[in-house]
Amino acid sequence: MPKTANMRGALLMIAAVGAFTVNDALMKAILGHVPLFQAQFLRGLAVLLMLALASGFFAPPRFDLSRLDWTLCLARSFAEAVSAVLYLEGLSRIPLPNATAILQSVPLFLTLAAAIFLKEPIGWRRLGAILVGFLGVLLIVRPGPEGFSPGALYVSACVVTVILRELCTRKLSAAVPSMTAALTMGVVLVVFSGAGAAVAGEWTPLAAVDILRIIAASVAVSLGYVLSIGAIRLGDLSVVGPFRYTGMVWSLLLGLAFFGVWPDPLTLAGAGIVIAAGLFTIYREHVAERAASRLSGGVAAD
Repeated sequence: MPKTANMRGALLMIAAVGAFTVNDALMKAILGHVPLFQAQFLRGLAVLLMLALASGFFAPPRFDLSRLDWTLCLARSFAEAVSAVLYLEGLSRIPLPNATAILQSVPLFLTLAAAIFLKEPIGWRRLGAILVGFLGVLLIVRPGPEGFSPGALYVSACVVTVILRELCTRKLSAAVPSMTAALTMGVVLVVFSGAGAAVAGEWTPLAAVDILRIIAASVAVSLGYVLSIGAIRLGDLSVVGPFRYTGMVWSLLLGLAFFGVWPDPLTLAGAGIVIAAGLFTIYREHVAERAASRLSGGVAAD
């Protein structure tokens, strides 16, 4: 792929990750005085409306899917809804950079989960990188005298549900349009958070600033989805993918700007270890793909 396309893809990915982090910062500011399910419901409703409008400009969604694809779509959407609740609950308890640092471990553990459940090949080098990355996560969520902090545990549980979501995504057939999966996820998020708000029985009148924050968060997360799709389609995944880790830089800057917080040295060291292990895993996957490509080419030549 041309270098200019990869460069544009990388810039789009950096912007996408920045948009997602802005959403996180805005939601963290809201959660200080607005109930979690209410905030998620209002943001989810706004995002769903934006997706519905966007569907008119892209390929129309299809709903004549197989039973397996519908099952996977719904399972994926439910995992996303649960992960959003876990992440927001954790985000309300710990600094933004700490939550982001824990989430950086998703690609590492997804590689391990894909090897276990999808039988994808994995070598000892990547297994070693996953172990090193896990040690980095322990540095970030390190227990105090009373054990692990609840916020860190919530975000760690979010990592598990995100991996479940990604495993379902990988099993979806090519017949499922992206817009169908996105709209399904949007509907499930709204229903799930609305039910949660009803059960909790908490609904707080919103100040004007909170309404603006929810609108801005909805725009930011929608923009993040669009930019990330554009990045993946424009550039090579092996080039564009590593730029997801710029989320740590965004979270450091926004955490300082919005909340005046800066992680302690051990958290920064843990984040650095997780990112380094993740980048090494991406590199080894790229090496394995090239080796497989050369092997298949040699077999074809024979």
